[in-house]
Amino acid sequence: MLAEIGFLASPFLNSVNKVKFNDLLRVSCLVQNQIDRLLAFIFTRPTVSLTAFALAILCGALWTIGQIGQFISFKRIGVANTVPLSTVFQLIGNSIIGMTMFGDWAGARSKVIGIAALIVVVIGALFTSVSDQKGQSITARDVIFLLCTTIGFWVYSSFPNIAIIKEQSGTGIFLPEMLGILLGALIYGFFTDRKAFTQRAQYMNILGGLAWGIAGFAYIFSAQANGNTSAFIWTQLNVVIATFGGIIILHEHKSKRELKYTILGILLIVAGSVATSFA
Repeated sequence: MLAEIGFLASPFLNSVNKVKFNDLLRVSCLVQNQIDRLLAFIFTRPTVSLTAFALAILCGALWTIGQIGQFISFKRIGVANTVPLSTVFQLIGNSIIGMTMFGDWAGARSKVIGIAALIVVVIGALFTSVSDQKGQSITARDVIFLLCTTIGFWVYSSFPNIAIIKEQSGTGIFLPEMLGILLGALIYGFFTDRKAFTQRAQYMNILGGLAWGIAGFAYIFSAQANGNTSAFIWTQLNVVIATFGGIIILHEHKSKRELKYTILGILLIVAGSVATSFA
């Protein structure tokens, strides 16, 4: 649950601080969450092989590709269309990888329960994104682009269970993983808007970055202990806190129709996530 709370707190803290959370602010948030990694590495002094260190950097960098894919898709097809599509792609992709490569949900009974729970979570995620506002049109090219860049998220979510990584200490791969994300974020920021690194607003995201770092740290241990598939599905529970936090604290408006679908979606996500525990 620590991972879910951390992933939720990252964008939520930035909203509370009234910081415009655009592409480059997301990048600065990633840059600043390196504080978590450095502290964890300094105080625990873990050992990690050179090969695992390099692979963790690569996996972190691939995550940035997934995030950049979302940035571009936000502009092409809008946030309302991008978020549900990306969520579905990530849920299905991570589940397939978990079952085929890491032996998650072994046995016919487990697979039936797991796949059924996955379908419930996917439907729930789609329900929470229902909006009365008209979205931008979506083309096959847009869908394929988002799907291809989502591969970066698949690799990032799966890497804790890669054989050479799994035998390493979770704190040992924590720093190189985020160095890869930092490298990708810096390259993206350098080629899109170099002035962003000198803007004060960028550094107001430090709390969000710290929260995201804690979540990433917790996810490594969760994926290794619970399996890639179940660990990722459980992270979707941050939608519960995010939704009600946005409505109650940030005073985000939802129509009666939107609220009805949102509550139904949340119930489905919770039910599906809990069901994976029995898979």
